[in-house]
Amino acid sequence: MTKCLFVVMSAMLVLALVSPASAQEFGTIIPMREKGSATYYVTTEILGLGAVDLMVDTGSSYTTINEETLAVLIQQQRADYVSDLEGMLADGTRLMLPIYSIHSINIGGQCPLRDIEVAVFPGNTRQILGLSTLRQASPFIFSMDPPQLALSHCIGGINGQAEVVMPSEPAEAVSQDSLASPS
Repeated sequence: MTKCLFVVMSAMLVLALVSPASAQEFGTIIPMREKGSATYYVTTEILGLGAVDLMVDTGSSYTTINEETLAVLIQQQRADYVSDLEGMLADGTRLMLPIYSIHSINIGGQCPLRDIEVAVFPGNTRQILGLSTLRQASPFIFSMDPPQLALSHCIGGINGQAEVVMPSEPAEAVSQDSLASPS
């Protein structure tokens, strides 16, 4: 009887410790938009820039921005140089890419994250939401039906307060529809 009571009490203690952490897992649902060829996009607010559409790419180690976006973020003092990295594209091409830390992004207006490392591609290439950002909101689920991201641990900025507000539509100046792929 004592052994049975010990097992029950132990199980209750484990559940009490695990439950609060589990409550944040997959608690933020971000709808994605399909833009042909099985590519999915989310509107993301980048502090200092505004709303942009980012292609969700779980095969990309880094979130990527282009040089035009970087120029705006540097002007706004919202990006800091980190290092250079040799990257390999899906087609096997190797590039030396600068890595910057951007101060804040908000995925879908519901998941603010801070200090995101991004790779910078030349010109005005398509921008990507990659693992360097998604890792901060992990564990996560990428669902194609319905098209959505289920993110975890979206707690906002300092003291849980989100610093950015999500506009309803992406800014025209940074529309991704006409941009070329970096690969």
